[in-house]
Amino acid sequence: MLMAKTENEILLNYFFEVGVLKNQKHVGWWLAGVKDPESVAEHSFRAAIIAYVLACKEKHSNPEKVACAVLFHDVHETRLGDRHKIASNYAKISKEVEKKVESDQCELLGECGEKVYSLLENGGEIARDADYLEQAITAKEYYDIGYKSAWDWIERIEKVLKTKTARDLCALLKKTDSKTWWQGLKEVVEKLKY
Repeated sequence: MLMAKTENEILLNYFFEVGVLKNQKHVGWWLAGVKDPESVAEHSFRAAIIAYVLACKEKHSNPEKVACAVLFHDVHETRLGDRHKIASNYAKISKEVEKKVESDQCELLGECGEKVYSLLENGGEIARDADYLEQAITAKEYYDIGYKSAWDWIERIEKVLKTKTARDLCALLKKTDSKTWWQGLKEVVEKLKY
């Protein structure tokens, strides 16, 4: 027989569950030969930042809501796992099942969960573009270090982006070396004291 839990015990369990995403690999990258791909949590972190910036650039009235929606968008994967598109082609998890998991998880959060569920329901086009653009950026990073089959992710994602900002960034991404962002940021050699 399970003992009734306090509200704080339930919240801690939810936080532990969300922590599973730090260990849950974004498994699609295995198809590109990436042996140790990013975790779902790593993906969600950068996708939320991208969402905020896209929402600002697209003049969304509340970029914080869009970013927050993206931060929570893959939490259901703690219970359903992350599956790549080939697996999904054979064993589909319906949107209804994902919504059931999201609902069950949000229910644990009480009134706060209602807000989270509303965010997930209303993330919209910018949130989807942020999710996809983050995957395209990751694909470019993998491509630039030698995983040439990762280019397919960029090509596929480019076709589904809806917002002008995301489409423009993806086009530029294809011509940008992901390993050069830091050039010019190092301390000037002449100023170094050894």
